[in-house]
Amino acid sequence: MPEQNVLIVVDMQNGVFASPRYDRSGRGERINQLIDRAGRVIFIQHAEGEMTQGSEFWQLLPELHQPESAISVTKTACDSFYRTTLDAVLKELNATRFTVCGCATDYCVDTTIKIAASKGYAVTVASDAHTTGDRTHATAQQLIGQHNEVWRELSVPGNPVMVKTTAEILADWK
Repeated sequence: MPEQNVLIVVDMQNGVFASPRYDRSGRGERINQLIDRAGRVIFIQHAEGEMTQGSEFWQLLPELHQPESAISVTKTACDSFYRTTLDAVLKELNATRFTVCGCATDYCVDTTIKIAASKGYAVTVASDAHTTGDRTHATAQQLIGQHNEVWRELSVPGNPVMVKTTAEILADWK
């Protein structure tokens, strides 16, 4: 049986977007395109402070498509694998590869990608479907560009992280 296209959507939550994030509508539109074509969708939701599990701040953004078969994993750290069920969920799905998108590029998305690659998962990053906010020393656009470059060049022998646009990923999923 061929492996299904698994999509991990990180922290696209009301509380995360209480602060301005770069290109919310464009990123959301591309994430929805991925959601609509993925074989399985896993939503990672951060629980901390006002974003307590079940609260309005913890909820996914209302504009995101939420398939009935989607799986939700709650985390409390930047790393989506740290003390969560994500590894077990991926094993249950027989998933050795997945695509990542979401927020925040420079925190939870970055940490999740690096941990996943070092765990041996084949990771593809949707280069135009992750976002963050402006930081003290860099704009969101600069951070997104820099992280796409870093992930392309990440040294994980035998398991390079792939960085592709949403259109390229969708073409691969045909």
